[in-house]
Amino acid sequence: MTTVFENATIAHVSGRPHSHQAALEILPPEGFATAIAEITQWDGYAPTSLFSLKALAASLTLSEILYKDEGSRFGLGSFKALGGAYAALRVLQKQISLSLGHDVSLKDIRTGKHTKEAAEITLVSATDGNHGRSLAWGCQRFGAPCRIYIHAEVSEGRAAAIRDLGAEVIRIKGDYDDSVELARRESDENNWFVVSDTSWPGYFEPPRDVMLGYGVMTSEINIELTQPPTHIFLQSGCGGFAGSITASLHQYWGEQAPRVVIVEPKLAPCLFESSKVKKALFVKINEESIMAGLSCGEASELAWDIITEEASDFITIPENIVAPTVRLLARPEGDDPIIEAGESAVAGLAVLICAAKQPVLRAKLGLKNNSRVLLIGTEGVTDREIFNKIMEGDKNAG
Repeated sequence: MTTVFENATIAHVSGRPHSHQAALEILPPEGFATAIAEITQWDGYAPTSLFSLKALAASLTLSEILYKDEGSRFGLGSFKALGGAYAALRVLQKQISLSLGHDVSLKDIRTGKHTKEAAEITLVSATDGNHGRSLAWGCQRFGAPCRIYIHAEVSEGRAAAIRDLGAEVIRIKGDYDDSVELARRESDENNWFVVSDTSWPGYFEPPRDVMLGYGVMTSEINIELTQPPTHIFLQSGCGGFAGSITASLHQYWGEQAPRVVIVEPKLAPCLFESSKVKKALFVKINEESIMAGLSCGEASELAWDIITEEASDFITIPENIVAPTVRLLARPEGDDPIIEAGESAVAGLAVLICAAKQPVLRAKLGLKNNSRVLLIGTEGVTDREIFNKIMEGDKNAG
């Protein structure tokens, strides 16, 4: 392991966990239960692997490191397969019920009983890659047209993967937040329906359903655990993923729920900056992070209300520790499993390694020899060309 982790500059702000009411009110247990019951009926569903990285834990003087690998999720390479597609199904259910004048079930849409009606409903979203791929996949399954907006820095490999699922891809010159704004505007002009993983004033239902869909991951983890982790490190973009996981962990484990550490790129610190003023902020992105899926400038208000009540720590990381972490998973120590992870999957692990090697940060995060740390590897290799460059040590890839 290189000294890059020992020397990395990691910014830290302490959170103030309290009340835990938002975890129950915004994402109620029955909402998670409905999403889990539906998604686990989809063709191709299978729980993803929860690995124990025993050799790495020993080298970092920790009791246990658990890594939930989302790289195999529905063949799409990312946890976002759960959220975007489920939210699409819920939008279709609502709109088809309105057009027919009676309630229709999720199952009826899933099994193709309303393909004629679905074909008249266009769903759109902005994406850095994975959410758009999930939405396109869901639309293809449920029979709805799909438009996906991507910004200038989204790789062509990720754009091609979305097109291959039948979506129309619109590339803009600006950044992610510019693509979000264009998707909103054109949706309003054309009576389309935005299925976003981030919320804004007056827009909450699809982002809530996205977050409820992510609860499948936490449910799978909880089933396998015999005791709660002491810590969970969650990489974050707009906050939807972190909000979902923290809410569902608290609902399951209560006061035994793990300490929540939120991790973002230094180049896109919207939650980190929000934590300083205790409200969801917009932060201008001047340079895109190699962690494309985390390069978001606007915190989701819906997710923030949960995160601010659950998170103990907010962290930002430099770019230069990402590629070494990807390589470490793919070329593991000892008998640890070989894991091929995407750039956005490893931010939590990267911080953990830094903290284990930096005594001051280790103390701030309350890491001890008996700590049991949970990580969620949110994506596998979603762009093979980028991954290959990282493995070759290409400086331009990180």
